[in-house]
Amino acid sequence: MSAKPQEDFPLGESIPQGAAPLESILCTEELRQRPSRPPDYERENRALVALVSALADSPRTIFETLAKTILDITESDSAGLSLLTKDGKTPDVGGERFYWPAIAGMWNPHVGGGTPRNFGPCGDVLDQNRTLLFKHFERRYPYLLPVAPAAEECLLVPFYVAGKAVGTIWAITHSDRHKFDAEDDRLMASLGKFASSAYQALAHIEDLKIQVAEREKAETALREFAKSLEAKVHRLVDANVIGIVIFNLEGAITEANEAFLQMVQYSREDLVTGRVRWTDLTPAEWGDRDQLALAELRATGLFQTHEKEYFRKDGSRAPVLLGGALFEKGGSEGVAFVLDLSEQKQAVETLRRVEQQARSIVESALDAVIAMDADGIITDWNKEAEEIFGWTRLEALGRRMSETIIPMRYRSAHETGLRHFFQTGEGPVLNKRIEISALRRNGEEFPVELSITPLKFGETWVFSGFLRDISDRLRSEERLRRSELNLRRMTETIPEMLWSAAPDGAVDYCNARVLEYTGLAQNDIADAGWMRTVHPDDARNTERAWAHSVRTGDPFQAEFRSLRGSDGMYRWCVARAVPLRGFDGFILKWYGTIVDFHDRRQAQEALRNTQAELAHVNRVMTMGELAASIAHEVNQPLASIIASGDSCTAWLANAPPNLERARAAANRVIQAATQASEIVQRIRALFKKTTASTTSVNVNAVIEDTISLLRHEAQRHNISLLIELDASVPSVRADRVQLQQVILNLVMNAIESTAAGVDPERRRLVIQSALSNPGELLVAVKDTGPGIDAQQAERLFAPFFTTKLQGIGMGLAISRSIIEAHGGRLWAEKNEPHGAVFQFVLPTRVQGE
Repeated sequence: MSAKPQEDFPLGESIPQGAAPLESILCTEELRQRPSRPPDYERENRALVALVSALADSPRTIFETLAKTILDITESDSAGLSLLTKDGKTPDVGGERFYWPAIAGMWNPHVGGGTPRNFGPCGDVLDQNRTLLFKHFERRYPYLLPVAPAAEECLLVPFYVAGKAVGTIWAITHSDRHKFDAEDDRLMASLGKFASSAYQALAHIEDLKIQVAEREKAETALREFAKSLEAKVHRLVDANVIGIVIFNLEGAITEANEAFLQMVQYSREDLVTGRVRWTDLTPAEWGDRDQLALAELRATGLFQTHEKEYFRKDGSRAPVLLGGALFEKGGSEGVAFVLDLSEQKQAVETLRRVEQQARSIVESALDAVIAMDADGIITDWNKEAEEIFGWTRLEALGRRMSETIIPMRYRSAHETGLRHFFQTGEGPVLNKRIEISALRRNGEEFPVELSITPLKFGETWVFSGFLRDISDRLRSEERLRRSELNLRRMTETIPEMLWSAAPDGAVDYCNARVLEYTGLAQNDIADAGWMRTVHPDDARNTERAWAHSVRTGDPFQAEFRSLRGSDGMYRWCVARAVPLRGFDGFILKWYGTIVDFHDRRQAQEALRNTQAELAHVNRVMTMGELAASIAHEVNQPLASIIASGDSCTAWLANAPPNLERARAAANRVIQAATQASEIVQRIRALFKKTTASTTSVNVNAVIEDTISLLRHEAQRHNISLLIELDASVPSVRADRVQLQQVILNLVMNAIESTAAGVDPERRRLVIQSALSNPGELLVAVKDTGPGIDAQQAERLFAPFFTTKLQGIGMGLAISRSIIEAHGGRLWAEKNEPHGAVFQFVLPTRVQGE
């Protein structure tokens, strides 16, 4: 981007040898990934108001205002426009070079320079028709090397006029102090669109001025035509420069040129047949104006130019400027000159809408917007200003600014600053946001945030001020500061390890307890430094769990071994964190804790081992109590073996031996031996001390196997044993031996309770299985014993609580711990009308898991 047009890169020259490829200097995709600051709509509104104000001047003012606005709002070092042109001053999409009509910032001395269309950053933007971010673009375009200072980054956005890309707007940084982000892209595109609209509106206004000038020429021509001969009139009619008609006072149009006929959409055939009459073309509301024109014609021979409307053939209306005269004073025939005002009216309406939109922006602004002229008199005052200061708009207009909103002690400085600006063009508060005190109508002083923008209309200065009442904000900030101070004091003194992280997961704070525990400094543990304290074997899972929470917003929890700084020992810890969300649902902060549960983990492990030992002891004791029943169960198949063996021997001793019956007896021996073996295996499994092993278990089969060991015990006490098993219950995930131990304990307790002092006539025991609730399998053991006291129901499950003379009080406690370890519940209730019910539920296993 050279400083002068003659220094442009030659248009016909090809890409220089050794020039860097375009992809090497583009970093547009990085722009989308950079952290983006939140939109500052207040600042954007001021920029738009500045562009609206430029409408009153010229295209050059619009471009200069746009360049200054981009420089300010993107916090860049240089900003400006590059526009295609053929004549060096007018934007033209067919131009072969770019020129710079306006530059703000450090490259301002290069105004008027430009770059070639076919080889340059601006041309690349138009070729791709999108925003591009360049880094050190002189590596590709060597003609930019002499331009100083060099560009670090350049953000270019297409600039459109009438829907066509005719150039770019751009912002440049000359150092790495600031990097552009997506908000800069959005702001530049928004400002570019608004500036384009303003430029086009201004162009319409210029056209309107030209058309008004043409109208004045037409009026002059009208007076000249009135004096000319009829032949000259006809030649003028045929020229079709403006609409010309020959009319009579009776309402007829006897002749008209094509310009007029096109204006009202009638054909020459309509004219010849007499269907085109000026009285019919005129809407009723214009009748009085026509009567005034007729009176002028009769009195003076001509009528003054005026605006009115004509009906078109399709019923729509055409606004026109009309003037005319009679060929002869006192005659009835004359000529009228008609100028179509449709385009001028549209331009005026466009300008009105732009002004209305600008006013709407000011009135809807969240800030008080106040305008002041060069004499310090208030010229504008929006609704927010009425709310903040207590003066209505009508009351404020015409008052001195210093006497209306500025406290007495600052008024002199205000007047001095105004004079200083007119002398130097500078001011300490211009185009800056500062905090000062302001004055309400009731005399109350309050803090405001103020920004003043000077605007020049011709030779007249206007100052636009944006003020925001920050009383509530300052009070909130003070409350927040005190709250944060109290929170910091609390977190530093609380005897727990606390930490926090940014929304992206970077740890930004750990309290003193964390630092004492790890032996690290705050800077060492921040961001991802805390991972250095995690045991290498646990680091990957911990990092993965934290990344998942940061990505999804789910609460974080991870168990890992952490290095304790005092002794260099890895100890088990659990870290938890939850997100704090704003009103919009986005995460503002993560807050978490770290708890050392190493000692508790070891105690739990010891407790599990102790419980396993107690469970084994409980099974052994129970099997000891069942010794007689076990012996009976084993004796039955043994007796069958002996009897079948004797039969086999006898059949073999026959002469001849009866082999068929001997074979049958031998098979009975095998069956009985197998039965005895299975009984012994089940008993060994209960006696065996094993670790928990979870498999798919058929609960009904476990109940039947367990009852087979207890059936004789029930018969010995004359107890009726009833099994009601629901065949539809699914399998569960459980340890078969532990589940059998629970059922064994519950049934043995029920047998002992029912046998103790209960009439043999009502000694009854029921074992049931069923699906109680969706996803839960229920097992119930009901007896008809003496029952349980409601207050005693929970105490039954307490360790070492027993109602038996020989018991140790661990059976039910162990049974409950086994069921809860399987995700279930075990409880006791009163059985109606007699006895007790012990029941437990287990979560069912979904088929296909």
